[in-house]
Amino acid sequence: MKERIAILPGDGIGPEIMLEAVNVLLAVGEKFGHTFVIERADFGGAAYDKSGHPFPDATKKICDRADAILKGPVGGPKYDKIPDADLRPERGGVLALRARYHTFANIRPVKLPVGLSDFSPLKPRIIPDGIDIVMIRELMGGIYFGKKEEGMMPGGEPYALDEMRYTRQQVEAIARVAFREAKERNAVLHNIHKSNVLKCSVFWNAIVEKIHTEEFPDVTLAHMLVDSAAYNLVLNPAQFSVMLLENMMGDILSDEGGAIIGSLGLMPSACIGPEKSYYEPSHGSAPALAGKNVANPYSMIGSAALMLEKSFGMHDEAKCIWDALFRVFAAGYRTGELANAFVPKEKIVSTSGFGSIVVKEILEE
Repeated sequence: MKERIAILPGDGIGPEIMLEAVNVLLAVGEKFGHTFVIERADFGGAAYDKSGHPFPDATKKICDRADAILKGPVGGPKYDKIPDADLRPERGGVLALRARYHTFANIRPVKLPVGLSDFSPLKPRIIPDGIDIVMIRELMGGIYFGKKEEGMMPGGEPYALDEMRYTRQQVEAIARVAFREAKERNAVLHNIHKSNVLKCSVFWNAIVEKIHTEEFPDVTLAHMLVDSAAYNLVLNPAQFSVMLLENMMGDILSDEGGAIIGSLGLMPSACIGPEKSYYEPSHGSAPALAGKNVANPYSMIGSAALMLEKSFGMHDEAKCIWDALFRVFAAGYRTGELANAFVPKEKIVSTSGFGSIVVKEILEE
């Protein structure tokens, strides 16, 4: 069987870190006997520069025929100046990609083995066993997609409005993703909400409870207010395994997840749709680092591992990548932004150097 993958390198450091992720995929294919058919396409600012659109028709065709999509970071200050906001990489590219394949579920592993706890700003006594959380964020509803307006009140006072809206179907869909993840991990599902203030959260919680009772009674469900969850992520992250979050809450807490493991550069991401999914690092395009061969490719490589697991059911292959990544870190290798004063110079490696060591670990293990 040949798995067809659309590769969208993106902007800034995207092409450099994507190259290492592709090299890792090829190594996995060699080790496990898979054939990955890889098609590259322009996306984001790079596509706008060439064709005048961040998600051109040629790229859409490549994505349409792919089994999964691996995407690099996009955007940057240069593209924030595009006069038509609908043609900027984030709106005309990422949001259009999300809408085309209805990628309603965002999955972010917040993962740090105990041997790498020095990456975290948290004290060792807080994370004696490391950190291993999966955040499931709804991606197509809520305040980000609700009605937006500005106007004047009858008395002449200016106002702005952002409406939070969820449908039953949206909540059911994301709840099922989270319950399946919790069931697979044999873990508690923490449903994060703000039902003491938001009617949307009351509605959300009732649907989550219904799905729990009718479809996943064997999964333990716990509810927690979002402010308490933010507090506990720092004080006691070990209590969490799978977290279910609506769109804005998930946007905020997943970045906090990046903070407690030390960097968004250590957080890959999956955007799951009913028929097709795309995978991307959680960090930005870092244009200041572009072309210098210094960026950390971990999150891009980890996104490739997520793709193998979630889109192709290749659990052993994904584990092989994660294990290789952690062995490279455990051996002391760091790219520049992850290095501190205690890392020997010979252990500070380039983007391509880090990727090459990971590939070697995969092939020689």
